Amino acid sequence: MQDLIKLNRDIFDMANEENNLYKAPEGLSEGLIRQISKDKNEPEWMLNKRLRALELFNQTPLPNWGPDLSKLDLSKISFYVRPDSVKNSRSWDEVPQDIKKTFERLGIPEAEREALAGAGAQYDSNVVYHNLKKEWDDKGVIFEDCDVALQKYPKLMKEYFMNKCIPINDHKFIMLHASVWSGGTFIYVPKNVRVDIPLQAYFRMNSKKMGQFEHTLIIADEGSEVSYIEGCSSPVYNPNSIHAGCVEIYVKKNARVRYSSIENWSKNTYNLNTKRAIVEENGIIEWISGNMGSGVTMLYPSSILKGRNSKADHISIAFAGKGQNQDTGAKVFHLNVNTSSNIQSKSISIDGGTTSYRGLVKINKGCKGSRSSVECDALMIDNKSISNTYPFIDVKEKNVDVAHEATVGKISDEQIFYLMSRGLNEEQAKQIVVSGFIEPIIKQLPLEYAAELNKLIELEMEGSLG
Repeated sequence: MQDLIKLNRDIFDMANEENNLYKAPEGLSEGLIRQISKDKNEPEWMLNKRLRALELFNQTPLPNWGPDLSKLDLSKISFYVRPDSVKNSRSWDEVPQDIKKTFERLGIPEAEREALAGAGAQYDSNVVYHNLKKEWDDKGVIFEDCDVALQKYPKLMKEYFMNKCIPINDHKFIMLHASVWSGGTFIYVPKNVRVDIPLQAYFRMNSKKMGQFEHTLIIADEGSEVSYIEGCSSPVYNPNSIHAGCVEIYVKKNARVRYSSIENWSKNTYNLNTKRAIVEENGIIEWISGNMGSGVTMLYPSSILKGRNSKADHISIAFAGKGQNQDTGAKVFHLNVNTSSNIQSKSISIDGGTTSYRGLVKINKGCKGSRSSVECDALMIDNKSISNTYPFIDVKEKNVDVAHEATVGKISDEQIFYLMSRGLNEEQAKQIVVSGFIEPIIKQLPLEYAAELNKLIELEMEGSLG
């Protein structure tokens, strides 16, 4: 039987002393938007997009469904923080020492040296390191942060950035994101180029009472393939923080994209992220997600199956402990014939935590031969935790195949008794059951992230059982 690994959470919760070049005053204003755009030397069209988004944001109320957001006071948030790094470095040696130590504790850029085609690191509002290995650069692959991409590839950015996939008027927190976005990742893979080694970015919030709004834009041209991994974390503070990133993915004809993420924000963070992909003919999008750590999460990766024979796979795990509300799920829109989707969601709630699956599958009239399978499994460790399921399936075509299955269960006394009879204590026995429950999700994650997620869940359970 494998040893149970214990994680020293200091690698996530340890904060550096704030050493910023600039930290915006709390609150949102037109002056701040103009300053962000000026600092980044943006074209006029981007400034206008930011200002229009701010106008929409001010006109739009908070959502009145899902988790309670009443304690999120946006007037107390600093929306733009420039750390003590003035440039996006290609060399790790150029990154300031305090920032470098943080990412080295998290395994960046060690992971790049060992297994990645390229890596990026963002600290608060700025990307501090970004590099692509030469063999992929020579094949025309673009891997930059979005601030740099706006300068080097303005036509691509203007065509794809928050236009077709996620428009700036999509919902209130996208309006906020479009106003104050900073940093993130831009990937373009040329036709028929297959990047067979993952690209990775890691996003770290260090400052108190701040918001992080990185933007990820991935364009996989016809016949191409790419795998991208994102990791996120922040230290624990008493004041609230907000993360409202945006992920836009374009999967062209015969292309394939795998997007994997582990989001481990601190429990004072509201994680209000938006992720969406448009998939063209014979294209495939794969979403692999692990969500834990934040106090409140609202996250529903979406796939728009635009082309015939396009496919979406959504695989996710959510973990909620004391004081946490993880409201996660998936959305798939079938817009053409012979499209297919598979949604597999697992959740664990413990010590009074709340997990919810909130999903939507929509199959339009005329989308003959389409298929969708939804499987939601929830595990509650105790009697005071909560698990909810809110599935919505809208089918307007008869010639389709749709299946939905949902289960909610608790760890049985018989399972625990059997394992304890084999020499484990109660806590170890429950961890073994949980490991078996999440194993179908874990095996889909990249190796280093699977190990991280396993250790994080074991840590969260430690001391909460019994």
